[in-house]
Amino acid sequence: MLRLDKARLAWGMPEFEAVLKQELARQAALLPLQQGLSSSSYVVDTPITVVINRVTDLGNAIHVRAGIFYQGVIGGCSCADDPSPVSEIDEYCEVLLEIDKETAATAVALVMDAAG
Repeated sequence: MLRLDKARLAWGMPEFEAVLKQELARQAALLPLQQGLSSSSYVVDTPITVVINRVTDLGNAIHVRAGIFYQGVIGGCSCADDPSPVSEIDEYCEVLLEIDKETAATAVALVMDAAG
């Protein structure tokens, strides 16, 4: 499970969003990036960029809607005569985070409709 201890400690401070972005970037492997792919088939192990779209205080939890920019590739056969070079494709998905204010345990859900 994802734990965002530093973000929880920074809650209510001006640096909250910056701390949250850094912590999510460090734990990118725990985000549902593979499920969020739209143009490629595999997530590439490159740094992600996080954009905080909305933050809501719900008393015992902090709800965050975040956009994630990352990269994927289309898997091929990697044959010597394969004319399609392997190149990264830019991807974007949105996630909903629910950060427990006491434990920093964070539930993550992929937003299926990025417009909503």
